[in-house]
Amino acid sequence: MSSLKGARNWKGFPVQIALILLGALLFAGSFPNPIAINGLSFLGWIAFVPVFWVIYQVSLPASIFFGALYGYAAYGLFNYWLSVFHPLAGLIVGSIYLVYFAILFPLLKLATILFPRKGYIVQWILWIAYEFLRTQGFLGYPYGITGYSQWQVLPVIRIAAIFGVWGVSALVVFPSVYIAGALRDRQPLGTPRGGFIRPLRAFLSQEWAAALVWVIALTATLVYGFVSPVDYSAAPKAHVALIQHNTDPWRGGITEYRKNFDTLRRLSLEALDAAPETDLVVWSETAFVPRIFWHTMYRDDPESFLLVRDLMDFLATQEVPYVIGNDDARRELNAQGILERVDYNGVMLFEGNTINQIYRKLHLVPFTEHFPYQKQLPWIYDMLEKADTHFWKEGEEATVFESRGLKFSTPICFEDIFGYLSRDFVRNGAELIVNLSNDAWSKSVPAQMQHLSMAVFRAVENRRSMVRSTASGQTCAIDPYGKVLAMAEPFTEAWINVEVPVISPNTPYTFWGDIWGKLFVLAAAFMLILGALRGIMRKGRN
Repeated sequence: MSSLKGARNWKGFPVQIALILLGALLFAGSFPNPIAINGLSFLGWIAFVPVFWVIYQVSLPASIFFGALYGYAAYGLFNYWLSVFHPLAGLIVGSIYLVYFAILFPLLKLATILFPRKGYIVQWILWIAYEFLRTQGFLGYPYGITGYSQWQVLPVIRIAAIFGVWGVSALVVFPSVYIAGALRDRQPLGTPRGGFIRPLRAFLSQEWAAALVWVIALTATLVYGFVSPVDYSAAPKAHVALIQHNTDPWRGGITEYRKNFDTLRRLSLEALDAAPETDLVVWSETAFVPRIFWHTMYRDDPESFLLVRDLMDFLATQEVPYVIGNDDARRELNAQGILERVDYNGVMLFEGNTINQIYRKLHLVPFTEHFPYQKQLPWIYDMLEKADTHFWKEGEEATVFESRGLKFSTPICFEDIFGYLSRDFVRNGAELIVNLSNDAWSKSVPAQMQHLSMAVFRAVENRRSMVRSTASGQTCAIDPYGKVLAMAEPFTEAWINVEVPVISPNTPYTFWGDIWGKLFVLAAAFMLILGALRGIMRKGRN
């Protein structure tokens, strides 16, 4: 008998592999991708059905294998562009998610064992808890959070002002766990109870209440999404010139840096000629590479000093403030009390040729900008250094700039994919979010669109307008309700003059932050502990 069961399991193995790969494809397809540049958001609502169905069918030990396969396949497809940055980048991210899902899948399987009838609800809680946890700490990486797949479905994502992206994810993931739960007892075709109609009817008759709650939640979400926007036509406006120079500024040497500066200067003057009322000109992350403060203070590189001097001479002629991304290098005392050069990924506000304020990046990119484990893992640190990785020091303050009565903050590059950072800026008084990014290295429009899809949520969560100035795309303006108002053509030299409302209401998310993500983590831990205790008590009674 056991041999027959084993044979049936092996017979289903290719189907299970195919379904896991299908799930990875649906997941990647729901986000911006080479085939659908904006992503196929409707796929997000069913993307995990094959995944949860396979979890029902396999054993607890086998779920580890299937989780590892899904994690590597899903992120290999979704983040294919990482290999352009460095061949190891895709391998590292794929391996991280191989491990994450090799841990998550057994927990999802355990949920069905501990809660035979309500396991799908526990799976849902676990999935959202996992999405929150993987954005935390050194390896925090919000790419692939389910809610972000809905970035263009504005009536749905507007609940982020209350729940953050976690509320959107919870709404979108539930159909997958519910449908998979309904199909878990499907019998092979050709048997007396073959197919899925009877099991589906039985499941719906027992679990209708959960479906009803979801329908009510979806309806409430849509109603809120349609009625929450207010007319801001009478609100004050910020006029911002966003400059897209279409180069990876770090490529090449001083000759390329000078060409890039000439392009930035030309595009800026064109934008100002078209809109003299401009309040602010914004250049992208490290758009100007030579270290402005350093070469002003220490003339250890004559060619870089001359280029910095040319920039300062140009800015001296400008009446409009400029926001410029630059490596902010300083001399600081190290742990041994010795002065050494320290580099920050910075943003500088210039009024004329005077640096008015500086922001230094708070959340650095793991491995490529920051690796805090030099003593514990020296071989990895050495490998990263040999790969020409540019390490920075973390900043300490969520800076709010002020110019011409406008208060704004400048998350740098992937900082706008973390909700807590923009929330901190807003709580410090920012009325406008100004993102400076460089995704030119990816050579990929889908990569840049994936970045944009997350940035949209920062505007919605805090009810703030957002503008993005990027090296190669997606340079754009986003209104406080998530609508992209204007966007430059990617991978072209371009400027766009945008007018965005300056409004500063308070949202529940601005007050609570990611409390809903944390509640899902607590609920997941509680349910697993409760299930384990119930199992122990049952065994004790037997």
